[in-house]
Amino acid sequence: MEALNLSLLLLAAVLASSLLDQIIPRVSLPLIQIALGLVIAIVAGGDVEVTLDPDLFLVLFIAPLLYDEAKHADKVALWRERKPVLSLAIGLVVATALVIGFALNAIVPSIPLAAAFALGAALGPTDAVAVSSLSKQVDIPQRQASMLKGELLLNDASGIVSFQFAISAVITGTFSLINASSDFLVEFVGGLLFGVVLGLLGNWVVKTARSIGVENTNFHVLFEVLIPFLIYLVSQACHVSGVIAVVVAGLINVTSPKGVIGPTVSRMNIVSGSVWHVLTYALNGIVFVMLGTQLPNAMHDTWDSTRIDNGTLILIVLGLTFLLLATRFLWVAAMDYIHVRRAERRRFTKRDVRSALITTFAGAKGTITLSIMFSIPVQLVYPDLAYKVPFPQRDLLIFLACGVIVCTLLLATFVVPLLAPKRDEGEDELRRQEQDAACTLDILRSVIEMLTAQQTPENRVETQAVIRSYNDRVARLKESTGIEDEPNVKLRLRALGWEYDRTLELLEDDEVSGVVGYAYLERLEKMISLLEHGRGGALAPHGGVRLRALAHRGWNALLRELPGTAMATRTEEMRQLQIVARSYAIEHLEDAVASSQVPTEDAAALLVEYQRSLAALRSAVPSVTAVVKVQNRANEVKRTAYHYELEQIQEAYEAEQLSRAHAKRLRENVQLMQMDLDDTV
Repeated sequence: MEALNLSLLLLAAVLASSLLDQIIPRVSLPLIQIALGLVIAIVAGGDVEVTLDPDLFLVLFIAPLLYDEAKHADKVALWRERKPVLSLAIGLVVATALVIGFALNAIVPSIPLAAAFALGAALGPTDAVAVSSLSKQVDIPQRQASMLKGELLLNDASGIVSFQFAISAVITGTFSLINASSDFLVEFVGGLLFGVVLGLLGNWVVKTARSIGVENTNFHVLFEVLIPFLIYLVSQACHVSGVIAVVVAGLINVTSPKGVIGPTVSRMNIVSGSVWHVLTYALNGIVFVMLGTQLPNAMHDTWDSTRIDNGTLILIVLGLTFLLLATRFLWVAAMDYIHVRRAERRRFTKRDVRSALITTFAGAKGTITLSIMFSIPVQLVYPDLAYKVPFPQRDLLIFLACGVIVCTLLLATFVVPLLAPKRDEGEDELRRQEQDAACTLDILRSVIEMLTAQQTPENRVETQAVIRSYNDRVARLKESTGIEDEPNVKLRLRALGWEYDRTLELLEDDEVSGVVGYAYLERLEKMISLLEHGRGGALAPHGGVRLRALAHRGWNALLRELPGTAMATRTEEMRQLQIVARSYAIEHLEDAVASSQVPTEDAAALLVEYQRSLAALRSAVPSVTAVVKVQNRANEVKRTAYHYELEQIQEAYEAEQLSRAHAKRLRENVQLMQMDLDDTV
């Protein structure tokens, strides 16, 4: 129960941090979560203690986080910047471990050199959340952004492997460079091969399941959540690097179907993306909140220690932070100097120095570093001894790591915005509109591809008609300014209002039954609400008539359940009501066109649309069976297309390819078309 209560408390803190992040966006999310952890520790009186088995911590936190990072990595950018990324991810991690290790051992001799190297290796990986937060606030140059994203993926693996070798040296008490190099090579290459083999095996399982007709969303999503844990555990059991295997499998992306489209696959991708988004957000947040809860304990034990003066402790933290950033700056500056002189063939300027500083300070430490430090064993177990030995200076090492993490996060939050130019809001808006328009085109084309792939001889005519309508939407979007919209929304709202008024008059005069009349009013209200984006302003002028309609709304639900009225009769009555209401709207539209009260082209377009709808209603066969027989295939194709389009919109929004406002607008457009389809009798 204690573990359950602690887990729920940590999740509640993560949930609170998501709200605070919206209120104070300029403060980095990890800092907010650390502060919440501190509050929990203070309220609990320092009684919150986290003791997890090191192996459990690695598989529980690091495996899924690395897998998700690798899965969403930009492979093209990663390959394009492969040389600087490998230099930062491997060379800089080793250099950082050596510099921090030798310096810390020289300053605090009570910390063994291998343990100091372990701290240096743990400080190698950068934090994905911090980099993402910075990229949203400031305009980091494209090359630096690509390098940072590639680095944070690969240096996690190199840092963890280096840390594991250092801890092994502490446990065994011996270290051989030759043996360590050969072991590293075996673990690295073995992890690489295992990642490829297990990744391809995962692909085969997914394809086999799909080939035998298993399109169950639960199966595929649960399999994808399980796969990083399986790969990590199997690789570790075979004495190769589970971390590298997980990264490679993530790059292969074992569970995402390639070359397969359709509503089912799209739904699985949306659910999978949502599950992983929540899972990784929770894991990242829990680690930072745990950092906040453990800071008082680490500070208390280390702060009260008489072996090291408290002022000296602060100086050590600041000194390690300086060494870390200085090493990183020199490495990045040298790397950029070589790139500028060889690739761009120009002089190294102040602008290049500023870019190197941006890359330096943007490499904040966070989740992986803290996860690694928490995995340090509390005690060392030697088979030849009958007792356990405490890990040397474990509390001090965790304290120093926490201090450096907080310092780098503070510097990244407040210094990088001073070095990097702020995002131009006007340019950002224009770029966002262009991206929204391009993404909308991709969504429409994806729907067309899906319809083309799923057409059969039986529904070919209906499918081609729907495809033509989507091609028309693509053509209109290309000709527009970039954002698809309803033609003259205000005029459409007025037309719906005219239909609403006429329906109310018929209800007041008892010329239409309550069941049919209120059902049609409800449909009109939904359409008006969608066009008004939930404001409901279009219905306010109806005054008392509107209130009377609302007062009688409850009868609708009751009358629907009463027997006696045949469905065919109700359907015919609904058709006649639509004919009368839309004829009334057409009369007013014709008057609007004649009097030039509204833009002629918009009114004419809407008038033609209403006239076509009216013609379709008048030509419909009264028999419900006949209508279903004629319209069923076409309507089914349209529903499939609309459903798939909504899923594509959601998937694009989850991938941050669509802005929230534009995604909302696109959903409302599709919902209007769905409602119009449901209104067709």
